Order: sequence, then structure tokens, then C-alpha cells
Amino acid sequence: MMKTNITDNRPPFCLLNGKTPTELFSDLPTPCYVIDEAGLIKNGKILQSVIKNTGCKILLAQKAFSNYNFYPLLSEYLSGTEASGLFEARLGAEKMPEKEVHVFCAAYKENEFDELLDYADHIVFNSPGQLKKYGEKAKNCGKSIGLRINPQYSTQEGHEIYDPCAPGSRLGTTRDVWNAQMTDELINLLDGLHFHTLCEQNADALKQTLEAVEDKFGDVLSRMKWINMGGGHHITREDYDVSLLEELITHVQNKWEVEVYLEPGEAVALNAGYLACRVLDIVQNGDIKTAILDVSAACHMPDVIEMPYIPPLYGGTDGEEGEYSFLLAGPTCLAGDVIGRYSFCQELQIGDLLLFGDMAIYSTCKNNTFNGIPLPDIWKKTSSGKFERITDFGYYNFKNRLGK
Repeated sequence: MMKTNITDNRPPFCLLNGKTPTELFSDLPTPCYVIDEAGLIKNGKILQSVIKNTGCKILLAQKAFSNYNFYPLLSEYLSGTEASGLFEARLGAEKMPEKEVHVFCAAYKENEFDELLDYADHIVFNSPGQLKKYGEKAKNCGKSIGLRINPQYSTQEGHEIYDPCAPGSRLGTTRDVWNAQMTDELINLLDGLHFHTLCEQNADALKQTLEAVEDKFGDVLSRMKWINMGGGHHITREDYDVSLLEELITHVQNKWEVEVYLEPGEAVALNAGYLACRVLDIVQNGDIKTAILDVSAACHMPDVIEMPYIPPLYGGTDGEEGEYSFLLAGPTCLAGDVIGRYSFCQELQIGDLLLFGDMAIYSTCKNNTFNGIPLPDIWKKTSSGKFERITDFGYYNFKNRLGK
């Protein structure tokens, strides 16, 4: 989902044994992602405290973070995984066994649904039509059945691509559609309702959304066993109002006597990853200096272009405030392969190491090999500060996507 265009209120960098981040990462081959185990543990403990204080369940939304090498670690803190389709459901079942597997998809494929039933415990449908087609079959297999609703209450401005409540949204069932298509037979199939309307937001946005949900679907909730309040909750951000979140969860539990699920992705791995790269060349056009890096916005951090947003950078500030200003750009042929403009306290040089923060989310799971640009390897920084290589990508990872 959406990333905010902020660099100074999400500090992803710290000293370790007296060394700066660039000193710590200097021996790694670039470009590479580094997942910070200590950052995941910090986030996990915050989420675990919400579970303990409220009795809710929190799932890992794998669309934001699907680095399964860390699932055994995360399973110590979380209740299970949330999937967007067959492959993610299978991954969650395989790599976080003994935990719950939930799945939501805008529309399920008939030739995949039987296999999906092998992995998922909770299956959420997007429309009454999909519920009618598959709901009874899933119910007979012992699955917990849900329907995604659309409370038609937007809490975002200026980013319709990330707003499931935007006019005409295909995501979720509005009350008008519910009234027209939900028969008693279909309602009796349901165990719960699901809504997902937030994106990198605080608990005040959830409070407003819950009021809309109550207004539109309060009469239905009294018949449900659970409610899934989706993702977009930035619970592990420093300024997040965890107390208000816990109050809202408790309110929902007491009023409707339902089990509450949350499924954040970003909150699980927020500020728990880096992308290390080096300056390959510096070019100038008029007054603009551009540092061409061995990392690409288009290939390795696609949210930078899709949002757009400017990621935090160690030793650099967003904009032209400093003495030395550079555009940072990738090596591809795409003219718009630009990460952003940053200012530095000294001139960049060819070969300099640069370190982007907050790169554990929506990066490794969305990257691509446009232009034949290699995928960066993925490393783990252990809680003791050691680096361990997880992957070894190369030519065949590019080639095998396109044929056999």
C-alpha cells in the first residue's frame, strides 16, 4: 500500500559497536537488500503486546513482506498469515505451520480453488456472487467463511489508487449490493466480515472507519463470529496511538461479541530493512547533477515510482536544502528511473556506498528484472550484528521467468 513521502520521522539507522551504517555495510556486494532481525523483533514485540492486552489476533499480510526465512521468528509474535491468493496461502501454510492461514482475493479461479482449500483456514470473498459460487463448498470443507464489505468511507486524500473506498471501487460489498443480493441462505454461510480501508494510517482513521462500519453493517455484525479490520494500521510507527487501537478493539469485542483480526503488513517489517548500493557515475545537465546508482527505482523499489515517495537515506536529506544536491537515479533506460533529489554535507564520489532505509516492505516481493537488471541478493543482519546471505540471484533468475 501507500508509503508516505517522509524521510525525517522514520529513522531506520543506528550505530552498532560504534560504527556508522555505511561502515557496517561497506563489505557487502551491492546492490543488496538487508533484513534487520532486530527490527523485526522490535516490531513483533509491539504487535504481541496488542494481542496480549486485547485478545485480538494479528496476521502477517504477505503482500508487503513475504521473506519466509523470517517466518519462524515472526511466528513467535503473530497469529498467522494473510494471503492474496493461492501461492501466498501455500507459502503461509508451509512456512508458518500450526498458525492460521487467511486468504482474500477479489475473485478466485475455479481451477485453483480446490487446492486453496488445502491451505487456508479462513476464506474471505469479495462479492455475493463469489460467495454463492464457492461458499458452500468451502463451508463443507470446514473453512471459516467471510465477506469483504465496503463501508464507503474514505480516510485518504489524493491517492485513489490506494483507496478501497474510492467511488466505483471493485473491492468489497456495499450495503446497497448487500441489500439487493445477500439472501438469508448466503448470510447463513458467513462466519465473519472483513474490511480493509486504511493505508499507513493511525488509529484515529480506524475510529472513523468503525463508525461508518457500524452505521452501515451494525445489524449484520450481531450475527457474526469475527471481524477482520484489514491492514494499513501503522502500529509500530513511533507516533502511533496504540492505546486508542486497543480501546477500539475492546469496544468491538464487547459490543458485538466477535473475535477481532488485524492484518498489517508494513507494521510487521516497518524500518526493518535496508537497500545498499553504490554510485556508478555522476552526470550533469545544466545545474542538475545526477548520481547514477547500481540500484533502480523501477526494478528494485517500485513503490518509489508507483506512490510516488522518496525513501529515507542515511547521510542524505530529502530536497535541496544542503550544500550538495543530487538526483539519485537508476541505471535502466527508463528516463523516469529516478529515486529522488537528496542533499548531502559533502560531494558524492563514484564508488560511494549509499544506504536506503525502510526497504523490507513492498520491495523484495515487488521487484523485477526490467532491462535484464539483476535482482539484488537478500542478506540477513542478525540481532547480534552479523551478516548472512540468504539468496544468490543471477542470470537464470532473469532468464527462467521468460521461458524454459
